[in-house]
Amino acid sequence: MIRAAGCVLWRPAPSGRGIEIALIHRPKYDDWSHPKGKLKPGETARECAVREVLEETGQACEPGDRLPTVRYVVKGRPKEVRYWSARALGGTFTPGREVDRLVWLPPAAARARLTRAQDREVLDALPAATPR
Repeated sequence: MIRAAGCVLWRPAPSGRGIEIALIHRPKYDDWSHPKGKLKPGETARECAVREVLEETGQACEPGDRLPTVRYVVKGRPKEVRYWSARALGGTFTPGREVDRLVWLPPAAARARLTRAQDREVLDALPAATPR
């Protein structure tokens, strides 16, 4: 089993109305997704999620509610990705080989931009308590 973790990263919209969702573009796959990655030895899923957000977006974050776990098969191996809702606390994005773009979008626009259906399902599960 490949174990991974990530976050639906959000921040209050600059307008003061609702929130924005961070999406990353990975040139290797030419896709838009939530920040996520594989667990390192001895790392908890939550620690991995926070680390991956920082590595891929440059943002420190505060994890909140657990979101659905996504399961799928990659090259014949089962993969499980645990997700959290996470509020962005600030930072600076630096494009790199793994992630070349970061966008902040309102939830509906983020949903439309996401490449995979399972990522849209995770976004849809953001708690009602999250400011929209």
